[in-house]
Amino acid sequence: MDTSADLRVLLASQYPLLLVATREEQRFLELLRRAAAGLGLPVWIWSASRGLARDGMDPMYGTAEPQRALGVVADLTDPGIFVFTDAHHPLEDPVTLRAVKDAAMTATPGQTIVLSTPRPVMPPELESLAVPWTLRPPDRSELAAMVRRALEDLAATRTPVRLSATEESAIVDALAGLTMADAERLLQRAAIRDGTLGPDDIAFLRAEKAGMLNADGVLEIVERLPAGFEGVGGLDGLKAWLAMRGRALQAGQAGAAGLDAPRGILLTGVPGCGKSLAAKALAAEWHRPLVLLDPSRLYGRYVGESEERLTTSLATVETMSPIVLWIDEIEKGFAAGGDGDGGVSRRLLGTFLRWLQERPDGVFVVATANDVAALPPEFLRKGRFDEVFFVDLPGGEARRAIFSAHLRGRGHDPARFDLDGLSARSDGFSGAEIEAAVVGALYRAFGAGQTLTTRELAAEIGATVPLSVSRREDVARLRAWASTRAVPAG
Repeated sequence: MDTSADLRVLLASQYPLLLVATREEQRFLELLRRAAAGLGLPVWIWSASRGLARDGMDPMYGTAEPQRALGVVADLTDPGIFVFTDAHHPLEDPVTLRAVKDAAMTATPGQTIVLSTPRPVMPPELESLAVPWTLRPPDRSELAAMVRRALEDLAATRTPVRLSATEESAIVDALAGLTMADAERLLQRAAIRDGTLGPDDIAFLRAEKAGMLNADGVLEIVERLPAGFEGVGGLDGLKAWLAMRGRALQAGQAGAAGLDAPRGILLTGVPGCGKSLAAKALAAEWHRPLVLLDPSRLYGRYVGESEERLTTSLATVETMSPIVLWIDEIEKGFAAGGDGDGGVSRRLLGTFLRWLQERPDGVFVVATANDVAALPPEFLRKGRFDEVFFVDLPGGEARRAIFSAHLRGRGHDPARFDLDGLSARSDGFSGAEIEAAVVGALYRAFGAGQTLTTRELAAEIGATVPLSVSRREDVARLRAWASTRAVPAG
């Protein structure tokens, strides 16, 4: 159900009290007016600066105080929608809070009080009365309509617009995930910066959106691995699993064959063995944007802020689909623990697990974890992820491929090096440690004024103590856990 229809159903249900979370007050009011008009209901709006006013009329005298405005609502008997904007401020006053509760309990059928706030906190006094509702970011149809209007306005002002239908669709995709106001402003900036709107502006829109989404550090658009799976050494089992599901997606045959769309994987294993690289490669293979959600940055200092960040981030992710959502080191944000933080982590976990179970098909989740023992057992229940993979230390052939990939990526022909010998010497090395050895060898050769050879690489390997040695017990514990609980990624 789209946002407008969802709101209309909510109003038609005649709940006496709604608590609406939104940072887009103007867009919410426009949607509310349309929904109310379809139901034949008048809309009244209260603000601290103007007081209470029926839409299109002057405010009523003496209603700037919320308690007086609520008294007017209580005296009315006709059906209507009564919106109190920035309601988080009045709700801090216990007398006003009581007045809201009284008005909701005595409301006549057809009357709905709507508390609109950018920082939703449900007071315990209202939990049995209020229905919470969050305004989702604009969906693709809303953005497409806005883009079409904006292009018509630009054409009317003789601003050149050079976009094909495909490029116009790409602009809509580039704006997905932003609020309507931000999307409109960003589109205007793209047109103003060079006096025209064309295909070159699509990259500008994507780059600017990436910065805007990363404003609070929770979501970030990440560069994909250009080479795709070819840039990842080893992990043949994981690659085959993903390639099979990718073919079904791209061919659009999954539904016709009675297959559920792939929904996500959990990658656990030895640190530095390619879990993050796999997420970047997958996004490139499937030609989807890669969005990173940093769970450690969800936590805020104010009551309700952490929950709001998570809810907003997940709603944004949904509007950007189809995408690959990468949740790195998921145990940092959703680790098993007690109530030392006032229950915030438990509420975040509950919200995230519900979303994980019900998320739309267009969002494929790649979650990575280095310390799987820190995760609550609920994460490992079937249905949360399609599969749990264990990424172990690379074997001999995989180490050879990793050396080859890093040498080629730095402008060196792998054929000049003894890859078999290097693979044998680096037994027990992770992919990250092999990369570090290549970088270290390059510095050795540069310092000596020589061209990189196998000798420098071997020397760097010999000077490295790998994780498999320095943390032997931890690696053994991970392998023991994975032996019965995960599928080998190699």
